[in-house]
Amino acid sequence: MIVLGLTGSIGMGKSTTARMFAEAGVPVHDSDEAVHRLYAGKAAPLVEAAFPGTAKSGSVDRARLAERVLGDAAALKRLEAIIHPLVRADADAFLARHRAAGAPLVVLDIPLLFETGGRDRVDKVVVVTASPDIQRARVLARPGMSEEKMASILARQVPDAEKRKAADFIIDTGQGFDAARAAVNAIVAKLVGDKAGKPA
Repeated sequence: MIVLGLTGSIGMGKSTTARMFAEAGVPVHDSDEAVHRLYAGKAAPLVEAAFPGTAKSGSVDRARLAERVLGDAAALKRLEAIIHPLVRADADAFLARHRAAGAPLVVLDIPLLFETGGRDRVDKVVVVTASPDIQRARVLARPGMSEEKMASILARQVPDAEKRKAADFIIDTGQGFDAARAAVNAIVAKLVGDKAGKPA
């Protein structure tokens, strides 16, 4: 089974690209979705213990938590120490399930793949990218986003140019949905073709 890591900086179109892999029939583990699930479940009491007042009714209030950790490097580290191992365990269970089912290819959608040393967990890496202008417009269009918040998030991410250098495949989502979908299908054909011993 080939494990393909999907990553990209904020606003580059990673979630949309992950959906395209799923539409192409590839099982996708979405780290953000796993965090949402964990915040509504087993992570809630752990986060509340570390950051009192951030969870209510057994679920983490993401807005309240963001107020506590954004811009505070030590608090962010504390939160990551709680969440990252839980997300990793969730991903490991996903991999075991699909390996047992004989899937030829799966995708791990990991927003901070390079930042968290996730390169060793995957066989190949796809980086999604777009021009800085497109990225900025997309990010600032998000509810509750500000220039300051965007700068704080980007400061914690490996620069796009470095990610592209380390990638096995690059998908430019600034070219539109059709081009991105064609790139996804080409990657799937190449990897599943290689796996089956057929010419790519």
